[in-house]
Amino acid sequence: MTTQRKFRAAPRKKIGKTSNSMLTLDSFSSMDNLQKLAKHGRIIEASATGILISFKRTDFVAKELRSNLNIDQLVGKNVFFNIHEMELEISGKVTRTKFLGKDEGFIVAVDYTTDAPEYWRECLIDLMPTG
Repeated sequence: MTTQRKFRAAPRKKIGKTSNSMLTLDSFSSMDNLQKLAKHGRIIEASATGILISFKRTDFVAKELRSNLNIDQLVGKNVFFNIHEMELEISGKVTRTKFLGKDEGFIVAVDYTTDAPEYWRECLIDLMPTG
């Protein structure tokens, strides 16, 4: 998804906050140099076009990401991450970031790679828990 849309192409599915429906990341890494960007993360929303991930400041590995209130340097990076509960690796491109506050951390929006078939993306959303 290379262009910004005014309206969403696919409805979002909120991922639950309970332990039974929470999806966490084992790692969040750059595809360009395989550098590990974050140790942990939590998926908060997903759609057939992308995923919204929440990170705490302490989740980031690189000191420059942990010490700044702005992580816009990630925008445009090709990344991959592992969803722990689904034992699934997903790749995509960071489209936007937002600082939510000291306690809440950051949200990072990732659009799936263009080579991911649409039916696969829709099936993935159906398999994700809600809560």
